[in-house]
Amino acid sequence: MGFREEIDTHKLPKHVAVIMDGNGRWAKGKGKMRVFGHHNGVLSVRDVVEGAGELGIKYLTLYTFSAENWNRPKYEVTAIMELLISTINKEIKKLMENNVRLNTIGDIDKLPEKCYVELKNAVEKTSANTGLVLTLALSYSSRREITDAAKAIAAKVEKGLIKAEDVDEALFAQHLHTADMPDPELLIRTSGEYRISNFLLWQIAYAELYFTDKLWPDFRREDLFEAILDYQKRERRFGLISEQIN
Repeated sequence: MGFREEIDTHKLPKHVAVIMDGNGRWAKGKGKMRVFGHHNGVLSVRDVVEGAGELGIKYLTLYTFSAENWNRPKYEVTAIMELLISTINKEIKKLMENNVRLNTIGDIDKLPEKCYVELKNAVEKTSANTGLVLTLALSYSSRREITDAAKAIAAKVEKGLIKAEDVDEALFAQHLHTADMPDPELLIRTSGEYRISNFLLWQIAYAELYFTDKLWPDFRREDLFEAILDYQKRERRFGLISEQIN
């Protein structure tokens, strides 16, 4: 029996976030250029998205390209951007067939113009879909997101639109990129690294963290199912004790 059959579909996390790490090391291990790993990582994205939709997960957020990734070698950044464009064009039909709504978070204005236009078109084309919400974190920095939220709130206070005493966690969350989705309950990181890497720092305050040694190009839906099954075996207390929960 596989992990899929053991999962309780009534206790699924609504939102799963994934730090997709290990493309470069996977390619290096095969004597290939890092870009080869990114191309094969797309296969993992496709399978995991389909697996999440199969289970009935409502939100899936993938850390696709961080703000810090712009500092990588130019050839690699260019290849990633070209891959993003070609992948969107290839996958848009499948997204429509599977009722997936594409979403983005991050400073996407920094993307190359062609990439930005293709991405916006795909988001618009899938906007009426009612199934899985697939969010790509692109040119994303959680610290910058939090800083921008603080600036936006401060500006509203300065203009008299809100009072300082009105600022609470709920209002702050409304100024984040993820304002329209629930916080992740499960965060998965591949490749054996144990870092959050500036990803959804506010939103994962109470997320369950799951780390796997598998490099991203080797990660498939069965690995997603294993992570969710592990999540379902944990006790989520939110600061309480077991007796209070039970």
